[in-house]
Amino acid sequence: MSRQSLSIALTGSGGSGVMTTGSMLLEAAGQAGWYGIMTRSAGPQIRGGEAAALLRVSNEPIESHDDCFDLVLAIDPGSMGRFVEEIPLRSDSFIISDAEGGRRSGPLPDTPAQVLDLPMKQLAKSIKGGRPNMIALGAVAKLVGLSTTSIHSILEKILKSQGPDALESSRACVELGFSAAADLPEFSSPPIDKTSAGERWSITGNEAAGLGALRGGVRFVAAYPITPATEVLEWLAGALPRAGGVLVQAEDELASMNQIIGASFGGTPSLTATSGPGLALMTEAIGWSVCSETPVVILDVMRCGPSTGIATKNEQSDLNIALNGLHGDAPHLVLAPTSVADCVFTTQWAVYLAESLQAPAIVLSDQSLGQTRANINRPADLAFITRRSVPEQFEENYCRYAIGDSGVSPMAIPGQPGGQYTADGLEHTESGAPSSMPADHLAQLDKRQHKITDFNFGEHWADIEGSGETMVITWGSTCGPVREALARLREQGEDIRLLAIRLLAPERPEEMAAALEGVKRILIIEQSHSRQFHRYLRAAYDLPGEVKVFNRPGPLPFRPNEIIEQLAEVFET
Repeated sequence: MSRQSLSIALTGSGGSGVMTTGSMLLEAAGQAGWYGIMTRSAGPQIRGGEAAALLRVSNEPIESHDDCFDLVLAIDPGSMGRFVEEIPLRSDSFIISDAEGGRRSGPLPDTPAQVLDLPMKQLAKSIKGGRPNMIALGAVAKLVGLSTTSIHSILEKILKSQGPDALESSRACVELGFSAAADLPEFSSPPIDKTSAGERWSITGNEAAGLGALRGGVRFVAAYPITPATEVLEWLAGALPRAGGVLVQAEDELASMNQIIGASFGGTPSLTATSGPGLALMTEAIGWSVCSETPVVILDVMRCGPSTGIATKNEQSDLNIALNGLHGDAPHLVLAPTSVADCVFTTQWAVYLAESLQAPAIVLSDQSLGQTRANINRPADLAFITRRSVPEQFEENYCRYAIGDSGVSPMAIPGQPGGQYTADGLEHTESGAPSSMPADHLAQLDKRQHKITDFNFGEHWADIEGSGETMVITWGSTCGPVREALARLREQGEDIRLLAIRLLAPERPEEMAAALEGVKRILIIEQSHSRQFHRYLRAAYDLPGEVKVFNRPGPLPFRPNEIIEQLAEVFET
């Protein structure tokens, strides 16, 4: 069965409840058997402003939004203008609007879509404690073919803590909205596989990264809240203690980085989560982790920069600092998940690699992956078990940084008799004693580089799909729309390769050469203004044939049809 999907947007002013409504709708879709995603769009305001919940449901797994939206519920009509570029519409799209409006009432923006009226505010007033967003929830359930029974079960789960009055008024509003939508056009919704109803996982990329960290063995987290990474900490705050771990909210990013280094030095796999401004503050301490060979994981959920930038929007512009932001020659790991579901695997793998190689690992997620909620199949349980080399016995003079074949030297745990050593940021001898001798510096530089570049990372370094002479190379959250674009082309008989890179550092020249064999045309797709990913690929690898770049900064996402048009334009596929 080919993919069939339906795209829905809910817009309103801050406090109108569009995010709550969207989350409930997505959960109901998952219980019915649909896959789906929900992204959110909001301004940088702490409170107030406009907000939009952007959903897509499908009969098959999806990783991106479609080219256009089919249905918009404009709870506050005047707020929709804020999202004109983010909610593309067609002439056969519909906007269900409240002419009376809400907090930001006003005219709808110019749009090719058909506009229909639904008096959500007036209907809500007829019910004690009624809210327009619950009217909208009932209406959209009717339009897409969901039952009120499924909506009521979700209301009970989410609203029961608010008391019986709130629950009953919401139920009444849903029923009223459902009835009021009876005269509105019906939508062709994706078919539902009833055999899998209720089996989907509902998870965000931030939650998935937290789960991957736990699966990888992380038992200490220190971090300072920052948008859009805070939900990682909120999820781990509840999950980590149940696994026997500890989470500390540090006073700032510098403290959190130093704390996880200290915890890891003590033998506990450790992680921090941040975004671009926090990563910038952490770079000196990450270098200390490199020099002392203390394993840590840093999850960077990227946002628009520079400086404070646009904290609530997506961009892939932390690539340069993640790869090259440490002073001196400081070999470290940089990884990037390719989907919401892959946030589990990539973060778990990052913990495994950091512990195995005694090195810092930076995981580059982003706002789009981190804050997207998705209905997905249950992520597989993988056997990446934390494996740190710890000496079982000591010779008379323990050499923490001994030069060996693998470059990884056993790391003593504080308290082991005979295992005392210094783990500061000074260059050192094999025993850990500070040294400024050229021979010691060269030996330790070679050791730290060798253990990372010569490690066997296997096939997980990248996802390689398809065949043919044309290849699209991308990474991170842009993988979703690229995958869908290439799937559409395959249905038309075009076979184009995809290379989605998961391991960005260290570079894998042999594996890349094998992946590029037979390729004559390359399209690089990235969400940055200065083509950071293209520059990285040009510096690290030999790219054959004709190379084109399709790039733009955030916050607008790529759409599948845009990618198809780029391929047709530059390569005449």
